[in-house]
Order: sequence, then C-alpha cells, then structure tokens
Amino acid sequence: MNEAIILCEGKLATSTGKTARGLVRYSKKYKIVGVIDSTQAGKDAGEVVDGKKRDIPVFASIEEALASLTPRPSYLIIGVATIGGFLPKEFRPIIKKALSEGINVIAGLHEFLGEDPEFVQAAKEGGASIEDIRKEPPLEQMHRYRDLASRIDAVKIPVLGTDSAIGKRTTAIELVETLNKMGVKTEFVATGQTGLLQGAKYGVPLDAIQGDYMVGELETAIYEAYVNEKPKVIIIEGQGSLTHPVYVCGTRAIIQASKPNAIIIQHAPGRKYRNYGISLKLPLPNLRNEMASMEVYSRAPVIALGINHEGLDPDKIDEVCRQHETLYGVPAVDVLMEGADRLAKAIIDRFPYLAD
Repeated sequence: MNEAIILCEGKLATSTGKTARGLVRYSKKYKIVGVIDSTQAGKDAGEVVDGKKRDIPVFASIEEALASLTPRPSYLIIGVATIGGFLPKEFRPIIKKALSEGINVIAGLHEFLGEDPEFVQAAKEGGASIEDIRKEPPLEQMHRYRDLASRIDAVKIPVLGTDSAIGKRTTAIELVETLNKMGVKTEFVATGQTGLLQGAKYGVPLDAIQGDYMVGELETAIYEAYVNEKPKVIIIEGQGSLTHPVYVCGTRAIIQASKPNAIIIQHAPGRKYRNYGISLKLPLPNLRNEMASMEVYSRAPVIALGINHEGLDPDKIDEVCRQHETLYGVPAVDVLMEGADRLAKAIIDRFPYLAD
C-alpha cells in the first residue's frame, strides 16, 4: 500500500475530521503513517479518535512529519469534511509545501484543488499530482436510472441515520467485515469520499453527482458489485438523514437506488442537535418517527439500530443500548464498543437462508 499522511489541522478530535478519523480506523488503500494536527501533536492518532493505540503519530507540522518519517509518504490526504466542502484557509500553505516537495495530494472536497492555479503551479514545480475524488464524471459518462436493483438477487441493506457524521460508514464497514468472517459473502458500496479513500471497490461520491444522475450512478455501482463479486449481502453506506433539511437527498437516493430488503439506522442518543454548524441549532429528530418515516418511504423494515456513543457516559453505553432495544424492539449495537456480531445476527435471523 502507498504510504500517506493526513492533513487534519485542528479537527482530528471533531466530527469535521471524520475523513481522517475514518482513515485512522480503517484503510485498505493507503498505509496511514501520520496525521498533521498541531492541537493533538505528540499523541497517537488512534487514541485521539477512539482511545485505541494504532501507532499513527500526530505531528505539529508537515515539516516535522517529513523530518520524522522514513520513507517519506507519497500522499497527503485532506482529512476534513467541511460544511459546504470548502478548503480551510489554514490548510493552503501546508498543501503547497507538500506539492512542492513532490507529495501527491488527494482531496474529497467540493472545492477542487486541481483547479486552483497556486496548487497547480506548486504541483508542476514539485512533480506531484492532485486528485479531486469528489469530482463527478463527464456528463456523457454518467448513468440515468434503469431500475437495476430489481435485477439483484442479494440482500440489500443500507445503513441510514438520523443525522450526518453519526457513524453510518463505520457501522457499515464493521458489519461487512463481520459478515464475511462469518462466511456470508458481503460487499460494501460507498457513497461518500471517506469510504472511497478507505479503499471501497464500489461506490460514488453521491453528493457530488447532479440530481438527474444520483440514483442512476449509485444503482450502477450497486449492480456492478453484485455482478462482479456475487455477494449474498450488499451493505450500502448511508448519507445525511431522511429528514435533515440540508442533507436530505442522499438518503432518498440511496433508498431508490437500492430498493432495500431491510434497513439499519444509526443514531446518537447523546446528541442534542443535528450536525450543521454551531449557530443554527437544529434538534435531532425523534427516533421512532424517523424509523416510521424510513419504513414507509422504503417499504422495508428497520431490523437494527447502530448506536453512536458520542456524549454518553462510557459506563452507561451498554445500558443505553439495552434501553433502546426495549423501546424499539430491535438490537441496538455500538460497534466500536462491542463489535458488529449482533448486527450480523439480526440480518441472518431476518434472512436465515444466508447461513446455508
């Protein structure tokens, strides 16, 4: 794997740094050898992310990182998912330095670095490349809706959520890994930049696709995963939330593209407000209403809950999960605390032929 360092200045310990956090936890495409964030310098990135040491050092600057790492990394990955997809201004000198040193830069923002004259010039001088993975394909290469999900003879389960940046991708990946270990062949389809950066073989940066092609592009990725890999189960990463006033389109497109057989909902009981800036406080939706809305819209049952322990007392996480199971009648699992075995079992219980 190519060695990469992540730029996440000031954001590693926050939800804005979810791309960096996801890559620290899991990466099949790049070997992550360090993170740049001066506010967490000297720590292990894994311990910052979820308290687990992963031997990924956090550096105060790119100069410190390059002086410490041998061999030097081939890539610098922009590790933030900002509101609106803009590049933080404080990242600019660090990116220019990397490019001038011959380090390739990969970004998943809506602001395309490969169209920035300063970065293009620095890349040319350093012999480096810039890759904007959120840039949609040319119009003539995109796919319109063809109802491909009706041709798929596999269990299709999206991991949807009550908010953005709530752990949908993490739960989905843990579930895929667990099902495969159990002998149930399962494929993951990414719908965001982080999943693609982590090495997902199939997927699209859904919120970067024009509305007319969102469903068509995603159903094509799901269908290719089915045809090429012949899985029994396809887990699709969720985006936003069905009722989030800003990130509503992702969930609707995922449901239409996948025609799910069942749904898992990711929820953060300790979160009071939706993830969208500080000044605009949008209350987190009622979970029961959200479950009902998704079941009506998708015509598929919610068979489990993924629990994000953000804001919860560590000693109370298990209790909160049990309370949710009692209230909603389905397994409630924090995969970072207990693994995804019970989520996998919920799927097999619902579709028992998968165990054959």
